[in-house]
Amino acid sequence: MFSVSHIHHIAIICSDYGVSKHFYSELLGFEIIKETYRETRQSYKLDLAINETQQIELFSFPSAPARPSYPEAQGLRHLAFAAQDLEACIKHLNQHGVITEAIRVDELTGKKFTFFADPDNLPIELYEA
Repeated sequence: MFSVSHIHHIAIICSDYGVSKHFYSELLGFEIIKETYRETRQSYKLDLAINETQQIELFSFPSAPARPSYPEAQGLRHLAFAAQDLEACIKHLNQHGVITEAIRVDELTGKKFTFFADPDNLPIELYEA
């Protein structure tokens, strides 16, 4: 039987490693677990802890192709994080120059949520916990 307990990690390939490293570690506050420069690939791999069980792997590759379109391209649509205080998170992002969409309400759950973009325009959702 196939059985999983949780998502272990989400892998993101960025276009500007320094900018994305700052965004995810400093602005979003994810803890750096390990940073590795891989000489043979001329790329970085940064492991970031979201919590005790989930991580983000941030990669840089010299010639990675751009995302084909936003946001309705086939494939992963967006990354969503649960937020205890949605308004406080939005205020923090806005104070650091990150534009957030207007708060919406999920018609199925009644929970509030919003979207914003990372430095590579990857759509990120904050969903009321």
